[in-house]
Amino acid sequence: MRSLHSPLPIFLAATFWKDLQIASGLGHSLFWLGPALIAVGVLLLWAVPPQRRRVGVSLLLLAVSGILLVASAALLTGGFSTADAIYHWTRFIGLLLLTVATINITAVLLFDVLLTAVRLRPPAIVSDLLIAVAYIAAAIALLSLIGVNLTGIVATSAVVTAVIGFSLQDTLGNVMGGMAVQLDRSIHVGDWIRVGESEGRVTQIRWRHTAIETRNWDTVLIPNSVLTKSVVTVLGRKSGRPIQHRQWVYFNVDFRHSPTEVIDVVESALRGESIANVAHDPAPNCVLMDFKESYGSYALRYWLTDLGPNDPTSSVVRGMVYAALKRAGIGLSIPAHSLFLTEEDGSRRDRKEGEETGRRVSALRGVELFAPLTDEERRQLAARLRMAPFVRGETIMRQGSRGDWLYILARGEAEVRVASDDGRSSRNVATLKSGDFFGEMGLMTGGERSATVVATADVSCYRLDKNDLEEILVRRAGIAGEMATILARRRAELDAVREGLNEEAMRQRMRSSQVDLLQRIRRFFTLEN
Repeated sequence: MRSLHSPLPIFLAATFWKDLQIASGLGHSLFWLGPALIAVGVLLLWAVPPQRRRVGVSLLLLAVSGILLVASAALLTGGFSTADAIYHWTRFIGLLLLTVATINITAVLLFDVLLTAVRLRPPAIVSDLLIAVAYIAAAIALLSLIGVNLTGIVATSAVVTAVIGFSLQDTLGNVMGGMAVQLDRSIHVGDWIRVGESEGRVTQIRWRHTAIETRNWDTVLIPNSVLTKSVVTVLGRKSGRPIQHRQWVYFNVDFRHSPTEVIDVVESALRGESIANVAHDPAPNCVLMDFKESYGSYALRYWLTDLGPNDPTSSVVRGMVYAALKRAGIGLSIPAHSLFLTEEDGSRRDRKEGEETGRRVSALRGVELFAPLTDEERRQLAARLRMAPFVRGETIMRQGSRGDWLYILARGEAEVRVASDDGRSSRNVATLKSGDFFGEMGLMTGGERSATVVATADVSCYRLDKNDLEEILVRRAGIAGEMATILARRRAELDAVREGLNEEAMRQRMRSSQVDLLQRIRRFFTLEN
């Protein structure tokens, strides 16, 4: 009995398989293409964890499409025709789900596996655009397959496009802006950007918006159309340099401390430490920003290597600045409305003036040029000295310039530099320290400076002008000869260093210049012969 009826199930199975091939539209490829698609989807679930949700949904759609296509084939095998509506729509939905699942699995395989393997990572909007084109092409193909009249759709597409474009112009502007941002690669995910008052790290660049996460734990969604029309600052990005952003730490110090001293203390402290998130190159530097009513305004500038913890890093830097100033005995400025009250009486004022006069007389006593003067004459000159401060690196006197004054170094150090004959280079010939003097030739003759003097530290000088000395020379014209002798010897010594003269040549140079110098001094001070 079984042998009589056994051909019927085989016939039905063969008929069903042919109907399934017709319903799927894959023909004989269905035998291997379907299982291959399922195998690739399962493999992607394991290989690409970030896309598991997308691949899982695609496999679910694939399963549902398989059920619908099997149902479509069963309808054909059961006697329904291809013109019946139930077969028509069951097959269409099945093919639609199959197409969507296939496109998604192929996209993950192409963009997340194959291109990543060859180190190619196109912008996300490119993959989205290609997937969208694939969806549109598949939709057109499926609509043609079920007999939809595409000619009528094309005929009315101009009106439909105009209506859609007008109603969705903002959305389309955002989409086009997103395409522009991603295609020109001006902004990347991970960049720190500032747009208007918003500052944060870019986490997503989507079709409609760009998302940034701020340091306040907020996410700001910036429409791409706004992004393309605004000034966008990409923080910390410089061509050929690592990502780092300059930060400013401001502090104030009163005028009792010189700017050079404050800057040295702060820079020495910061450059000698390894601070988390602070770059070594460029090194931290301190600058004087402004002069206020009772204090100088300073800024410590450093480069932040991790742009996230900016405030915590600045807090650490402020603490180090405070400690460095404290160690150096430099206090931060007190409020401007504070008053310093000192009881001033006659005895205190006289004592201070006496101390200052003593320092000035002592400074003059150390100047060899003034050895012929009496103590009273030195006290007379001391009252006329003026303080002349210079900061490190400043030129106190320039070779070739003219001036009729002399400097006595009261505090600090300076270098004496003599330029070569062509003026292209110079060399250090002496170091001046507290008590040294220079500029005597200008004071006595008004001639050109024979060397350049540059402060190598903060310097305080006493300045003596020609008018301050003239009264004494007019009253005692005889001391001009003694001063000429001293000047001739100092000039000979400088010439010996510059020209490499021996001792005998230096003595001859001294004798020949002594008479000339005396003549020039007399003419300069209009002294009687």
